[in-house]
Amino acid sequence: MGPDTALYLLDCYKKEFEAKVRSIKDGKFVVLDKTVFYPTGGGQPNDTGILIRKSDNKEFPVVFVGKFDDLISHEVQNAQDLKEGDEVIGKIDWDRRYKHMRFHTAMHLVAVLFNKETGAVTTGNQIALDKSRVDIKLENFDREKIQALIPKINALIAEGHPVKLSYVPREEAEKRLKSFNFMEIGFDPNIKDIRIVDVEGFNAQACGGTHIANTKEIGSIQIVKMENKGKDNRRIYFELVS
Repeated sequence: MGPDTALYLLDCYKKEFEAKVRSIKDGKFVVLDKTVFYPTGGGQPNDTGILIRKSDNKEFPVVFVGKFDDLISHEVQNAQDLKEGDEVIGKIDWDRRYKHMRFHTAMHLVAVLFNKETGAVTTGNQIALDKSRVDIKLENFDREKIQALIPKINALIAEGHPVKLSYVPREEAEKRLKSFNFMEIGFDPNIKDIRIVDVEGFNAQACGGTHIANTKEIGSIQIVKMENKGKDNRRIYFELVS
């Protein structure tokens, strides 16, 4: 599913859209011909919101969104009252989405700066509304050194770097990005075009999540907890301060 159907891929600020119901499964799972709702994945939770049927303005709450067989499926309350071909207006819970966007862009800055300063490789992450976490592979768990990186990250945020989204051919992306040594990730061999999230003047990464347009929108972050999860495995929790 590309940016023509997953509209958030190139416009993370789109809050409302019009679509048609393509299919309904088990009386609750709805696939639309296009959507702004982000499906759970990449450490980022799904969007929630409502679908409004245009014919009678009836509202259908969207409580979960997932991606299955390359289709975005919306779990919708009372979806048995919908039918294929219905025209709907979709509206996302913007406060929830925007918090996830701020956290996700912050996560990119954390992962890259941790790698540059300590050699830590990011092995996982999880975004939430109150706090988020990043898992890193790091032999020497120097908590003071990690804490000392936060002012550097906040200074980087305050510089106001534009964040640009684009799709480039796989071969070009691999040359442009060169290495993912700060994260344990790789490209699905079936993907031909790669979505790039470019924090201009700092770093570009391949990513399918939603992001803000400028680092200043993050505000600032602070560490709230650090855990030793076993040999070389460290977990860092942080929150948005403003």
